[in-house]
Amino acid sequence: MARAAKASDGTQGSNATPSVNRNTSKDDLLKYYREMLLIRRFEERAGQLYGMGLIGGFCHLYIGQEAVAVGMEAASIDGDQVITGYRDHGHMLAAGMDPKEVMAELTGRIGGSSKGKGGSMHMFDIETGFFGGHGIVGAQVSLGTGLAFADFYKQNGNVSYTYFGDGAANQGQVYESFNMAKLWKLPVVYVIENNEYAMGTSLARASATTELYMRGASFGIPGEQVDGMDVFAVYEAGLRASEHARSGNGPYILEMKTYRYRGHSMSDPAKYRTKEEVDDVKKNRDPIDHIKTMIEQAGVTEDELKVIDNEIKAIVLEAVEFAQTSPEPDPSELYTDVYLEA
Repeated sequence: MARAAKASDGTQGSNATPSVNRNTSKDDLLKYYREMLLIRRFEERAGQLYGMGLIGGFCHLYIGQEAVAVGMEAASIDGDQVITGYRDHGHMLAAGMDPKEVMAELTGRIGGSSKGKGGSMHMFDIETGFFGGHGIVGAQVSLGTGLAFADFYKQNGNVSYTYFGDGAANQGQVYESFNMAKLWKLPVVYVIENNEYAMGTSLARASATTELYMRGASFGIPGEQVDGMDVFAVYEAGLRASEHARSGNGPYILEMKTYRYRGHSMSDPAKYRTKEEVDDVKKNRDPIDHIKTMIEQAGVTEDELKVIDNEIKAIVLEAVEFAQTSPEPDPSELYTDVYLEA
């Protein structure tokens, strides 16, 4: 895929992703379709398990935002790190985590990625470079900046992808992190997943400035606004931002304009927005429907897509069965992984 022009260093950048020549192969189209569909079907089943009482605590679904995690992951290289907030299942799957381990963690089983001790909001998997979902709003931003400092210190050529939402964008530690990241030119890409509602409050009601890609302007951090419902726009922006950070130019901000179809969490009835608004996004901006149209234009038949759909359903069903049959952790696990023996 050809890259579009990068935003100028030290400026706000553009408020829209530049158009590019997308010479996308059929295999790439199917890959992105498969990965986004896996997240969608996985999250749908997670919602069902929550309703059955098999997932406890909070559960924040990623349905509608799949293109962000998948597109950014496609722009990364081995050794890059990902860190995010508590809406983390989709990020783990995009990073290559085994769906069985993710679902088992949701249900609090020993087969989970954190041995059933983290649950929905606090997953972690070092092997895939996923440094956790974090329950404290904005906490992951300073931690992700710390990961970038480690990369800078080691000169390993890696980048920290640090995700946070439009609500967390107003946290004080975000700006402290911006300042240090720019001062030391740390290799970090800040990805703001702007799904328009921080819990139950629209961005326009909660923020004095709604152009979140400009939040780093006072520090000289470039940024751009991206169509977060288009996996290719995300991928291309991810390449630009990663190249900027990886080349020693310091941090970059990507504001992903996306949308979540469900409430903030499973306990949220989402009465602060109309059904018509949600239906309009589903009909006209759905990230999976968008790529499905491109796939059909590339000559893939409906029967071929049904084969993929059935494969994904089987993977998710296997994950559910594993999560239900994996035993709960022994009480002794409360004392493991607390301190590192040195």
